[in-house]
Amino acid sequence: MSKRVISRIFQQRVLSLIAKSKSRSLFAAEIGIDRSALSQLLAEDAVRLPRADTLVRIAERYNVSVDWLLGVTDTANTSATHTTEVADNPDYYNIPLLTRWHTEAEGMKIRYVPYRLPDILRMSEVVAWELGPEYDDPAEIEAIVSNLNYNRPPGTDMEICLSTQTITSLIDGVFPWDGLPVSVRRAQMEYMVERVETLYPSLRIFLFDGRAHHTVPYTIFGTQRAAIYAGSQYIIFNDQATIQQMQRHFDQLIRQSETQPHDVSRWLKQASKSLEK
Repeated sequence: MSKRVISRIFQQRVLSLIAKSKSRSLFAAEIGIDRSALSQLLAEDAVRLPRADTLVRIAERYNVSVDWLLGVTDTANTSATHTTEVADNPDYYNIPLLTRWHTEAEGMKIRYVPYRLPDILRMSEVVAWELGPEYDDPAEIEAIVSNLNYNRPPGTDMEICLSTQTITSLIDGVFPWDGLPVSVRRAQMEYMVERVETLYPSLRIFLFDGRAHHTVPYTIFGTQRAAIYAGSQYIIFNDQATIQQMQRHFDQLIRQSETQPHDVSRWLKQASKSLEK
């Protein structure tokens, strides 16, 4: 094939990937080039191809092969594509990273096994307590709490599997909640009840016994990726085999749950009665 033909194929296939990113600006940022450089590559009269490292970044980011991008094959996916990566998570709440992942999975089901309390169920006083005394600006804390709603755009369908021990440790004020005032713990339980009742059924919570069934914290973003929370890092998988395997693990947690979504509010109210004393 001539370079002109290869360039046209490349442009068509990149445009199909841009459609998944929602915008050219986001696509350019994800593959590490300027918007202007991308525009030059996609210009109607352009007869040029990107550098090899840019081709590799596109292939890795979108789980396609370089051969497909250049028209050598019509098969997009390849087993040689890098399917596991590590993303640094230096801040306790990596809002931009999580927001991007949720945005890319828009319209798909989000499956979530949280570390401690689910982001969407935390009230500002609990967020402030978890962040520590160095975060003493109320406006900054409120901004973090507000941004934690990245996972609630219209039409979001989310399932959360949560151990009952996560809740009872909060009620009892034991690790990791030792030191959190009882008034805040009581308010947090009331807030959770309100949120659960308001967001059901688009938000469905399943409660399981964490003593009998072990899991690490992770999120499955539709068919796009699965990310395991590892403190200062996320371990990310974007190959379909691993995503499906983690979906099966999540389904198993659902089957093992003792409290189903329609009954979670009642369970929370009953469990928190000891805080009324």
